[in-house]
Amino acid sequence: MKTERLIETLSHEILSTIRTNGLVPGQALPPARELASRFGVTVPSVREALRRLEATDLVELRHGSGTYVGASIHRRILDNPYYDPADRDSIAELFDARIAIEPGIAALAAQVRDDDALNRLTRGTDHALEHETEVPVGHFHVELARASGNRALCELLEALLSLYRRAHQTSRVRYDRVQDHREHCEIVDAVRRGDPFEAEHRTKRHLINLKNAALGAEENDDNPHADA
Repeated sequence: MKTERLIETLSHEILSTIRTNGLVPGQALPPARELASRFGVTVPSVREALRRLEATDLVELRHGSGTYVGASIHRRILDNPYYDPADRDSIAELFDARIAIEPGIAALAAQVRDDDALNRLTRGTDHALEHETEVPVGHFHVELARASGNRALCELLEALLSLYRRAHQTSRVRYDRVQDHREHCEIVDAVRRGDPFEAEHRTKRHLINLKNAALGAEENDDNPHADA
């Protein structure tokens, strides 16, 4: 237990050092030996703390090069990298969370849209057609959240999508990509016209369709005679 508290305290000390020195993603941290000397701990303890921080992308360990500030250092909302939402109930809950959150995000995007956000969102609609076999990774939905101008909402959605992608890594879900693309375009059209009610409605309908497709595939996986 003492070791666990030490690693936790050390992790916070390392993060405090990053923020106090104004380090940004990609900048190098002092070597592990120097950090150990600074905090009065052993090098293995520092390395264990760094490994834990790496799990949430707060730092990046580059073999033979050192430790660097990770891309998530300024994020307020992070997903749990050790959680595996592989069962049907977990997948349903993730979709229900998205259905509760994303339509409001779309409505906000329609209210505060700007040209740059609309251009990124328009490019994001093509993502559904880019890959033939991979599950969509939510690029369009991330751009929709960014278009809302609310960083906290964007981070929350990215965390949900990270869990969502892991849940489907071993799934046999295959979406209708043409329909997916068409629904994305309808959402973009509502956002571009500045119609928050339509943007909200179309986003909710789109997510319900995705949920039905995903849970339908899960049900068939559980029932080998479903197509018999």
